[in-house]
Amino acid sequence: MTDHHPSEADSPRAGGDAGHGARRGSGHPGASGSHRHRGEYVWPRERVAPRYVGGGSVGGGADDGPVTGGGDAGAPGDGGPGGPRRSQRSGRHGRRRAGQAAQRRRRRGTVFALLGLAALIAVAFIGGKALLGSFFGGPPDYSGTGDQGVVIEVAAGDSTTAIANTLYDRDVVKSAQAFLDAAQGNAAMSTIHPGYYQVKTEMSGESAVQQMTSATGRVGAVVIPEGRQLADISTVKGNTTPGILRLISNASCMDDHGSRDCLTVEQLSQALATTDPARMGVPSWAVDRVRAVQEPQRRYEGLIMAGSWNFNPTDDPATVLRTMFTQSADAFESSGISDAGSRTGLSPYDTLVAASLIEREAPPNDYPKVSRVILNRLAKGQKLQFDSTVNYALDKQEVATTDADRARTTPWNTYAMEGLPATPISAPGQKALQAAENPAPGDWLYFATVSKDGTTLFTDNYDEHLENIKKAQAAGVLDSGR
Repeated sequence: MTDHHPSEADSPRAGGDAGHGARRGSGHPGASGSHRHRGEYVWPRERVAPRYVGGGSVGGGADDGPVTGGGDAGAPGDGGPGGPRRSQRSGRHGRRRAGQAAQRRRRRGTVFALLGLAALIAVAFIGGKALLGSFFGGPPDYSGTGDQGVVIEVAAGDSTTAIANTLYDRDVVKSAQAFLDAAQGNAAMSTIHPGYYQVKTEMSGESAVQQMTSATGRVGAVVIPEGRQLADISTVKGNTTPGILRLISNASCMDDHGSRDCLTVEQLSQALATTDPARMGVPSWAVDRVRAVQEPQRRYEGLIMAGSWNFNPTDDPATVLRTMFTQSADAFESSGISDAGSRTGLSPYDTLVAASLIEREAPPNDYPKVSRVILNRLAKGQKLQFDSTVNYALDKQEVATTDADRARTTPWNTYAMEGLPATPISAPGQKALQAAENPAPGDWLYFATVSKDGTTLFTDNYDEHLENIKKAQAAGVLDSGR
């Protein structure tokens, strides 16, 4: 498809000459050779009443001149009182009456002209859009729902006019004004947010508005829930929670002539396994730690932060992932992760690891306390013994873990090793990250969730902790499906 190049007279971009309005100055030659602007009315010249010299009619006297008499005048040459003097007065009165009549006719003509002009102005105000459309034919517009698929980006802060110009530049609409006219007064336009939208070339303005505000219009928008892992999670009870790669795959899908074209989970996994972290856009403080992990499918865990993200679904798998890592890296820095070590003694990467544990271990209200438990245990050289770190390496997970599970040695099992896991175990959200950076003050070393509503008890006494575990078992929190 070649690019659309309209003539300068069309002025289809909004913001300068507004669509069809730019043609108002073009004219056409009239019959007399003068130029008349299109749509410009030429009013008829005002009629003037004929001027009468006398009050009589033309007679057939000796010199065939106008008869200035006309009343009861005497015979010509009569010098009596009813003669020439009366005729002169009669003539003056006739001329005065004729002038007054002409004046009245002129006034009536002016009134009628003003009334006509006022009527036209009223029509222009009431039906201005329709009137202009009849004069100029409306803005240039395609008909139909489009031809070839194309993806456009709506940037943060874009106005409707900016969106219209983007659509015109990509040959989606024939003019920006066609989109603006279709969008005017459409409440659904408020649903358009920054991100990527799939449209088609050569759409009518109305079709473009409908597509961009439809449920299928937006593409490349993904929401990563807190605590989600890169891979799908299967539970002992047979449930499956889609992982981050699955969510990205679903968000990448575009319509291709009735079928869905998506990046696959396998393509995304391959990109993670074969692309060096320095080229993936991860923070500089994470590069060496990522390289050190032996399992390629887990080494990038936690570096895509929970939240709402946008990516261009037409990009290749590595570029899509790089977009996600780069946006997340910016969010990490905005949270203050690089400065948190002055309060916690943790490196930025270990702060991220701690945040992922916090995310999986307790309700949000207790995040700062869990953060303190982590730091207190690390300070004492005590194993963390978090069940979430045991589950991370299992093919099938559940809250309760078995003795055999806890005995397995993995880079993440904090029952079998001291210190923090080798990588984060999930995608932390903003609250968990803030808790890892700003732990609550306290001496706690243990905690247990004792009810299904999330109630969690904290203590620094081990015997008390064992009693809390019994409460959790009695409440069914630690029931096993095995």
